[in-house]
Amino acid sequence: MPETFEQDYTLQQLKQVTKALNSGQFVQVRRMLAETAPCDTALLLESSPHKIRTLLWQLVDPDIQGDILEELSEDVRLGIIAQMEPELIAAATEDMDDDDLGEVLRSLPEPVYQDVLSAMDTTDRQRATQALSYQERTAGALMNSDTVTIRPDVSLDVVLRYLRLKGELPDGTDDLYVVDKDNCFLGSLPLSTLLTNSPDKIVRDLMDLEKEAIPISMDESDVAQLFERHNWISAPVVDDNKHLLGRITIDDIVDVIREDAEHSLMSMAGLDDEEDTFAPVMKSSQRRSIWLGINLLTALLAAFVASFFEGTLDLLPILAVLNGIVPSMGGVAGSQTLTLVIRGIALGHINSANQRFILGKELAIGALNGLLWSVLIAGVIAIWQWDFKLGAVIAFAMFMNLLAAGIAGASVPLILKRLKIDPALAGSVVLTTVTDIVGIFAFLGTATWFLV
Repeated sequence: MPETFEQDYTLQQLKQVTKALNSGQFVQVRRMLAETAPCDTALLLESSPHKIRTLLWQLVDPDIQGDILEELSEDVRLGIIAQMEPELIAAATEDMDDDDLGEVLRSLPEPVYQDVLSAMDTTDRQRATQALSYQERTAGALMNSDTVTIRPDVSLDVVLRYLRLKGELPDGTDDLYVVDKDNCFLGSLPLSTLLTNSPDKIVRDLMDLEKEAIPISMDESDVAQLFERHNWISAPVVDDNKHLLGRITIDDIVDVIREDAEHSLMSMAGLDDEEDTFAPVMKSSQRRSIWLGINLLTALLAAFVASFFEGTLDLLPILAVLNGIVPSMGGVAGSQTLTLVIRGIALGHINSANQRFILGKELAIGALNGLLWSVLIAGVIAIWQWDFKLGAVIAFAMFMNLLAAGIAGASVPLILKRLKIDPALAGSVVLTTVTDIVGIFAFLGTATWFLV
């Protein structure tokens, strides 16, 4: 696969920085880092082995350390923060946006978090406390308080003079939010409307009343779906009484979408989506061992089922050769269904109103695939072994397992979701257990009854 521009650029940076470090040219490295954007420096740190990363961080200008911490994955951030004094962490987080400040502080161990709070001044401590008061992975945790508000009864000329007095607008501002005297959200005034209408017109007559405000407790994945559906650049966040609390911008939503995609991908392998690629061997090994242990238990369970048919395997050794075919086909078919259903749940396409249709559809697909491939495998085995009974046995087992794979692939993620268990994390384990046990039992059980 060809490297992307970003990958190639980071590779060249890494080579240059590593060469300079090996040559002891620390001043040159410091200059290179100062000329690099914080997001690129963060990517460079994440792409560096632990020892090089430690050296690089020591050469980063303290004035931009906060900007870099915002961009780092949690595992890498924790590793870097572990090298810093609480006073330096407090200084680095001083100019962070509220949502980034909350994310960084939440990732800290409790003792370090308390020390960092103590090292902050009163204003930053209050801001941090407010940011941490919102539940993680909700609209409140994504929100920034840097809104520009106006009243509905003023003219556009007054609004323009007010903006000139402010001197600058927060990044990502596309709307001004209209509020009443109690700071309740009434609507929004797009900047395009402000700039293209007569200054004499009144805000109330031009404001967008259909702009949807996001409840502060809404899950961040639901917020991301709203942004995607409406093509928003920003959106207001309100409490239960419609008081305007802040806004969410598209850059934060991009992070949510990327994190959700990484989470789904990594969870299917039992890995943490924030795991550091260059984490120490022992740390990575411990994390992966948990998943391997779970898979070992499921494999032992399948072997336990097969042990009931030892006599049959002794009498017909060919069954041992063919025994892996049925579970393997069921596992592949079930994984296809599982992936599609998990994707549908993540995108909000699958809900309580259409679950029965999905289950019926996947049952029909399982039956159709089961019929097709059972006939095919029956013909192959009958010709290969010249045993039509054996072909019929494996055909029946194949049909039953593909049917079970379709049902399990569709129902397992829905059941796990209802139990508030991440389907991406646990779905594949449950599915593999089902297809292995059903496949072995259907094949060896039918063979025992029909051939022995």
